[in-house]
Amino acid sequence: MTVGAELAAVSTTLGELSKRVSRILAELTPADDDRYGAELMEVERALGAAHRKLERLLRAK
Repeated sequence: MTVGAELAAVSTTLGELSKRVSRILAELTPADDDRYGAELMEVERALGAAHRKLERLLRAK
């Protein structure tokens, strides 16, 4: 597998993970939101940022 193909696969996985975390956040109960919400939002942002950065890198090639 080429580097570009590998990075594209990683980018796809990051996008899917970001969506999964978003769905989990949307479905948190109030108690779970208190326990996980803030940290999970940071994870969601980090995954989204990594996904966008890889997408920009792949478009630039």
